[in-house]
Amino acid sequence: MLPTSDFLAGKRGLVVGVANEQSIAAGCARVCRGFGADIAMTYQSEKARKFVQPVADAVESELFLPMDVTDMAQMDAVFEAIRTHWGRLDFLVHSVAYCPADDLHGRVVDCSRDGFGTAMDVSVHSLIRLAKRAEPLMSEGGTILTVSYHGAERVVDHYNVMGPVKAALEATVRYLAVELGPKDIRVNAMSPGPLETRAASGIAHFDVLIEDAKKRSPLQRLTTIEEVGAMAACLVSDLARSVSGNTSYIDGGHHIV
Repeated sequence: MLPTSDFLAGKRGLVVGVANEQSIAAGCARVCRGFGADIAMTYQSEKARKFVQPVADAVESELFLPMDVTDMAQMDAVFEAIRTHWGRLDFLVHSVAYCPADDLHGRVVDCSRDGFGTAMDVSVHSLIRLAKRAEPLMSEGGTILTVSYHGAERVVDHYNVMGPVKAALEATVRYLAVELGPKDIRVNAMSPGPLETRAASGIAHFDVLIEDAKKRSPLQRLTTIEEVGAMAACLVSDLARSVSGNTSYIDGGHHIV
């Protein structure tokens, strides 16, 4: 049970990467809204919209717009709509990752050039593109969050090329934190344990990761998307105004064992 509070009242945030009601980004949107934040959301395509709409309705999303992160025109349109509607942005949640299945399920050494490039573009450079557009709207400071996994720093069976990709994502967080820090824009990564989401189900033998997390994490249970959302709410709040360039683990301690 999460505490009730309005400590995010007056904050306005954009959440990118909601796939359905069980996705990490959905948990972030719901918890932040529950703490009083105003939410804008995007959906990847018309096909995806019906799965994302219930989340947008639940958080009373003031803006609900299409945005494929590989489409620059759509990305520009989203930030122009935020500028027109709100005039500013206080936080951005980036929860986007993708790798073609053939490359995801194979060895890193066998990963194709195109597959690696696609994974890096969608999973990492999309954060850079969003940060660049968010920066002018965070003239009074703000927070940018992304989602990683401890396969970025340790080799995890079957995580394959997404390990190097998430390592690049965490390095990008650190560089963005330094570059945007003088404008009081904080940049952080969240690293949840294995979660039973649609995106994670694309990883081969994901059930093994789930069972390992239950067995070996100190808390001996899985993290929930609401618990990830609670961390997001804390990080975008003024309570975390000195936290930047950090990777926060929300995995029941699984990364230490």
